[in-house]
Amino acid sequence: QLQLVESGGGLVQPGGSLRLSCATSGSTLDYYGTGWFRQAPGKEREAVACISSSGGSTNYADSVKGRFTMFRDNAKNTVYLQMNSLKPEDTAVYYCNAGVVVTTPYRYHEVWGQGTLVTVSS
Repeated sequence: QLQLVESGGGLVQPGGSLRLSCATSGSTLDYYGTGWFRQAPGKEREAVACISSSGGSTNYADSVKGRFTMFRDNAKNTVYLQMNSLKPEDTAVYYCNAGVVVTTPYRYHEVWGQGTLVTVSS
């Protein structure tokens, strides 16, 4: 079974940078689409960035375009989120997600990590 573990969160000042990592184990990442989500206090979980399993398509939320970059290294079974020019409103728990269509039974299967806290404050 695929398992995801996020790391790299912490406290950073506004304008600073962090790189989040999502280490995967238990299964190859080759067939999974992956994404980063976040949940701020008092708000619903929102999608931040997603990339297809093929790597041919990457989408970003408008709020992070130009500041965040998502990329994956299938050889290392790791997904990354590079966050630059961080703002206080980026403060949230960030979650890694992986999804794949399976046929036994046919469904869209999702796996979530436990999250890593990012706090942007001076």
